[in-house]
Amino acid sequence: MGCRKRRMQEEQPASNEYSEHHESRRRREAGSCICDTVAAIKEAQDEADDNNGRNCRNRCVDSLLSPNGNNNGLDTIPFVLQNKKGHYFSATGGIGTNDCFQTVFFRVERLDKDSCCATLSMLLPDCDLDFDKCCVDPMSLCDIDALERTRHCIEVDLDCFCAIQCLDPNLVGDIDNHHRHR
Repeated sequence: MGCRKRRMQEEQPASNEYSEHHESRRRREAGSCICDTVAAIKEAQDEADDNNGRNCRNRCVDSLLSPNGNNNGLDTIPFVLQNKKGHYFSATGGIGTNDCFQTVFFRVERLDKDSCCATLSMLLPDCDLDFDKCCVDPMSLCDIDALERTRHCIEVDLDCFCAIQCLDPNLVGDIDNHHRHR
């Protein structure tokens, strides 16, 4: 193989890798509705932390809370994520302990807007979720009355999800008020 041909091959990344990189970059430049929504959730949570409960607005869907804001000091906007097939994303916390649990409920802790990668903390539901082979049974979500913050986190690529649903911030209890030791 000639030097010129070899150099051209070395300079160009593999076509599949190249197209995936540019597609991901194009989506970020155009905006990812999931990434943008999680960024808005993070901003609203930070406002609640910064303002100690003054004028916190949930911008997840812009209409979840009144335009006057919320003055109850809530600093968590819980949400669930779904993939292209409509299955809820789930994670397991407390692996290797007696307090192991599965959840589909999350709180955003950190977000890198450039890569659309986020650190999510797992919210513990007040009752066990029913899993059917690979996925949570959506009807078991109807039994949830409360969520508890935990210190268990997961790193996710938000470009992998197609839907996000914000939940009522009043569902979430304080991280230091443990109903079950997690």
